[in-house]
Amino acid sequence: MSARIGAIVMAVVLALYLVLIGQRAVQFVLTGEPIAVVMGIALIVLPIIGAWALYKELQFGVKSGRLADELAAAGEEPTDLPVLPSGRIEREAADAAFPAYRAQAEAEPDSWQAWFRLGIVYKGAGDTRRARSAVRQAIQLHDADRKRADRS
Repeated sequence: MSARIGAIVMAVVLALYLVLIGQRAVQFVLTGEPIAVVMGIALIVLPIIGAWALYKELQFGVKSGRLADELAAAGEEPTDLPVLPSGRIEREAADAAFPAYRAQAEAEPDSWQAWFRLGIVYKGAGDTRRARSAVRQAIQLHDADRKRADRS
């Protein structure tokens, strides 16, 4: 829960920053000076990119949280990995368990559950980039499953 609160606080602070930069950008453009106008346009584009990035990160967090809840409700989360008092998976255990989870994801490439579990193990092993990639794959598969179910 504290991670969610932290993400919300950071999102609010970033949104405030983007608003303030946006105001400054408009002031630059309104001066009419060529260099100030160029700076103002750049400052308008940067908040748009920042807002898009913030949206994508929040969307990723919400969707991955829902998948984690769904996996836990089904009793399918990894239970063979020892957890530290902080809630993190022991790195050595994640490293040792990784080949089995990778093999499962490769054997079931259309299973969002297998990809999500692989993401959990990647995170436990300290490979955040691959963890996010595996979780993104799980989100795509889950969304595709929902669309198929809605059509039926």
